[in-house]
Formats: sequence, C-alpha cells, structure tokens
Amino acid sequence: MKLFLDTAIYEEIEQAVRWGVIDGVTTNPTLIAKAGHDHEEQVKRICGIVGNVSAEVVSEKSDDMIVEGRRIASWHANVIVKVPLTTEGLAAGKVLAGEGVRVNVTLCFSVNQALLAAAIGAYIVSPFAGRLDDINEDGMALVGDIVAAYRQQEIKTKVLAASIRNPMHVTQAALAGADIATMPFAVLTQMFNHPLTEAGQKRFLEDYRRTQEAKPLAAKR
Repeated sequence: MKLFLDTAIYEEIEQAVRWGVIDGVTTNPTLIAKAGHDHEEQVKRICGIVGNVSAEVVSEKSDDMIVEGRRIASWHANVIVKVPLTTEGLAAGKVLAGEGVRVNVTLCFSVNQALLAAAIGAYIVSPFAGRLDDINEDGMALVGDIVAAYRQQEIKTKVLAASIRNPMHVTQAALAGADIATMPFAVLTQMFNHPLTEAGQKRFLEDYRRTQEAKPLAAKR
C-alpha cells in the first residue's frame, strides 16, 4: 500500500519526501486555502518534488469541470484531477479519463458509488472512511468491501482510503487491501512512534557510550 499525504503545506510534504516514505499527495480547495497560496502555484510547486498529486475541480457543471480539469491537468504531468462523485462530476470524469487524464473520484461513501467511478474509467476512487466513522458507520469496512468488489470484477481502479484520522486507520486500510492511504502529516509522524523503539534506541546508545568510556586512554609518547 502506498502512502500519500493529505495536505497542501509544502514544508510538510518536503519533510516527508526527505524521509522517503510517501508516493503522492492529495489536496483539495480547503487545504489549498489553509496553506495560503494560489491553487495553481502551490500544486505546481508540490509536483516538483513528488509524483501523483491530486488537485480538485471547484466547478459544479460537467462542462465547466471538463474545462477546469483540462487546465489543471496541463499544470504538470504528475497531476491527477479530482472530481466529486456526483452525476456532473462523473460525466466530466468520463470525458477527462477518455482524453488520458488520470482522474480521482472523491467523496465516495458506498460500493455502488465506487462501481460508478470504475465505470467511467477513474484511475482512483476515494472512500472517506473517517467521515463514515463520524456518523457511526464503519468506514474501513467500506474500504474492504470496495476492494473485494473490485477484485471480484477485475476492476483496475485504485482504492484510496481517505479521511484517515489516526495510525490505526492506516493499519486497517492496509489490512483491507487498499492500494493507497492518504493522511495528514500528524498521522504520518505518529506512524514512526513506538515506546519499545524509543527505549531500544536509548539502550543501544547508552551501552555503546559505556563501552567507549571503559576503554583505557592511549599512552602518551
């Protein structure tokens, strides 16, 4: 399973790229606004350091989404155009996918919706697990069901577990068979942490320093 960052903050992405653990980034208009940058400028900047960058259309009608999607796709070869799972969004996604644009269909909340995304040739479908958990439904069960349906039907659309809220969600997404999990920077950093790792590293270093201190000083000549 590939790990993506769900952010538009360049410094967070740059750090995760330096760690060597992420393969892409998902953005949306809210994240771009929070980052305080122009949409096109920030997406291009992010594409300069990592591949597979989802950038979302903000139009509501399919014809407008098509125009906007083409423009977004022209920004960089690493761009994946994100469209909503609405009738207008799917109609636009069908045209864009037919033109060779990689399309991420977002805001998926059911297996049937995921089947519709696959039907239009989406490169990625994004079920929002955390938002389902928020309304007392099992978001990761949906991710697993979509994966199972896609495999049964030999569908190539990739399943991206979105709305990840904690490290356990990442584990559950991997066990459910998701192709990708996208998460905030804070969740990514939490994945590194385990008390036994920290304790073990501390013990190793302490033992090493003791052995060095125990060595006799070389005699002066």
